[in-house]
Amino acid sequence: MIDIKKRASYTFYQCFASFCCGEVPVQACRVSRTTNLVKGVNFTSRAETIELSRQVFQSFNTWAFKRQQPTEPAKLLLFIEGAVLRSEPIQFVLYWGKGPRSTVAEPEYDCLRYLCQMGERIRAVYPPGACFTLIATDTHATHNGHPGDAITSYFLDVTEAASEFGYSLCYLSATVNAQRSRISGRASIPSADVLGKLEPCAEKWYKGEGTSSYGAVRYHEMNMLEKQAVELEFPRAIFITFNSSDFRELFPEQLPVFYMYSLRKGSSVKPWFVNIDQLSASQPGKSESDVVAGII
Repeated sequence: MIDIKKRASYTFYQCFASFCCGEVPVQACRVSRTTNLVKGVNFTSRAETIELSRQVFQSFNTWAFKRQQPTEPAKLLLFIEGAVLRSEPIQFVLYWGKGPRSTVAEPEYDCLRYLCQMGERIRAVYPPGACFTLIATDTHATHNGHPGDAITSYFLDVTEAASEFGYSLCYLSATVNAQRSRISGRASIPSADVLGKLEPCAEKWYKGEGTSSYGAVRYHEMNMLEKQAVELEFPRAIFITFNSSDFRELFPEQLPVFYMYSLRKGSSVKPWFVNIDQLSASQPGKSESDVVAGII
């Protein structure tokens, strides 16, 4: 039998997806813990649940945070509705990579504060708020040739910084190991189009064995397995990325993706790739994108 309520809900989200881009005024953000679970909210009707889910979506799906329109708005709304029905925080997960630095600096804090601002927007309309989990991509750092002690030092710094905002951090290697028995090991060959996008980044950041082309192919292979582990470990989460939808193939298939700016509105550089010395000494007119570039 067809579940009439589920069908009606899905139809609502299909219709709503085309006009879910309303703007909300910027509000102040507390730097301290802002994402703790509060007492649940009770709803007296299905209509109230749907309306609140719509308001939650609109609170963060604005150009103050998103770098492009969501590719799966209906799925985003369904995940939000699920959290609202359970009176739980909206769950977000995101990859956090490593660049040349072995310690965190102001760009990392800028990014964490920016996530905090988005959490405050959500909390303003939905008391349980949002929770953010950073997934430290230690596997990618190792692949790129970073020394083990530098990887450890950097992610310990990130863990401490994230805890100041009430965010949690886990390691991608641990997530994969925990879900290994459930991951499909099918080989996946990147298309020429995807490889063409990955190779320039590999030329800049890959310092492992072999050529940058090999590094790009291996990186794609890793992501095809890792994204399965992430969606199994966080089945109710919205996946945040600082990349565009050009790289959708690299992200969990079963999770909706929110394409977000990284440090502030208009900025898409990853905080871990920012070279502090270059930025401070950059010539007038030199943009962030001229200084850094990278995928994860």
